[in-house]
Amino acid sequence: MVASEQDHAGLAGGTASGPAAMRRANLSLVLRELRAHAVLSRADIAEATGLHRATVSNLVAELLDRQLVREVGVERVGAVGRPRRAVALHGAHLGVLGMELNVDYIAVRGTDLSGRSALVERRVVFDAMAGGPDRALRRLGMVAREAVEAMRRAGADPAGIAVAVPGLVDVARGVVTYAPNLDWRDIPLADRLLSALGGDRVPVTVDNDANLSALAEYLSGVAAGTPDLVYLTGEVGVGGGIVSHGRLLRGADGFSGEVGHLPVDPSGDRCGCGRSGCWETKVGLAALVRAAMPEQAYGLYGVPVPDPEERVTEIIRGLAAGDPQMLEAVAQVGRWLGLGGSILANLFNPRVIVVGGYFASLAAWLLPYAQEELERLVVAGSAARCRFVASEFGFGAASRGAAIVAVNQLIDDPTRLLDPPGRPRRR
Repeated sequence: MVASEQDHAGLAGGTASGPAAMRRANLSLVLRELRAHAVLSRADIAEATGLHRATVSNLVAELLDRQLVREVGVERVGAVGRPRRAVALHGAHLGVLGMELNVDYIAVRGTDLSGRSALVERRVVFDAMAGGPDRALRRLGMVAREAVEAMRRAGADPAGIAVAVPGLVDVARGVVTYAPNLDWRDIPLADRLLSALGGDRVPVTVDNDANLSALAEYLSGVAAGTPDLVYLTGEVGVGGGIVSHGRLLRGADGFSGEVGHLPVDPSGDRCGCGRSGCWETKVGLAALVRAAMPEQAYGLYGVPVPDPEERVTEIIRGLAAGDPQMLEAVAQVGRWLGLGGSILANLFNPRVIVVGGYFASLAAWLLPYAQEELERLVVAGSAARCRFVASEFGFGAASRGAAIVAVNQLIDDPTRLLDPPGRPRRR
């Protein structure tokens, strides 16, 4: 079963009731039918949703007024040629922005309301730890403003922004509670980004990067539709997004998925969280770079922070050339990846573990070691039927998932969209 739109959006809080909430739910129901079927008549919508035809007519009238749907012509049905006015989702003039702020880059993906067209897509190399959160948020705001302007030049007004962050997030408040690899605590990211956008009153959502990546994979990735999967980020830090029975598993407080901090080696290296021997100290990109090319390790004085894909490309060249140090480093990371994967398989019994980021780039070298270790350590053995697969989204999975969330939130609650210019604001 596919998760509901509200599950996709990752919304928090209780369920509202009353006429206004019912109307929002019905507006959303109509939009979801149109997104699924492209073009429908009002009668088609009434039949599909079970709503009364008069109710559907009123809902469509409001969506037309809000410029979320458009009429696309008249079709004739029946022996007497009774006309039916067809409508379709009208999303090309509305844009949403998915962003990711990570240790060494900011990624952005802007789409229209349909989610099918990429209006802007880029990744900016950036050392998010240098200068603290204030500098990082100023840069994030600058990238967001540039992306918003690019969307406007493409004819789409910004209608929602979602930001992925590697850490614990209070989604309801838009606050980054704790991001160990950024050294952030209690940062009101949503409010800060809104302030940076100035006059643009665009709804901003903040969520964990692995959760949003898992959402992207579940909806449109290599394991699309697989009801039980785990996604691993493959960045400097390692996060996990868990889909169980077709729903994103968040936990009691929304903080599940911090798999990079599983303790796997008590005598191991110190982690950014302050503990020692966490899984990400064995398999994170920083760990691989330190083992494969120590002269370029993260944190060395005078060594700039490059695009992570540049580091990975250099490692791939070394692996292809048979560099023994790099081959051994990748084999070691692969075995640790399999060990941690076996813990996840024993806990959640996923059908697949999708690996993203640098894990996916080095899949040909990493995954044979990881799969062998996984199969050796999973208690259920071959009965578990769990396998590693490489994502096709590279380092863009989280920003893609963020864009999906921004679209789904508008579909879930069309009334959050500001009224078109020149029209009185609804109450």
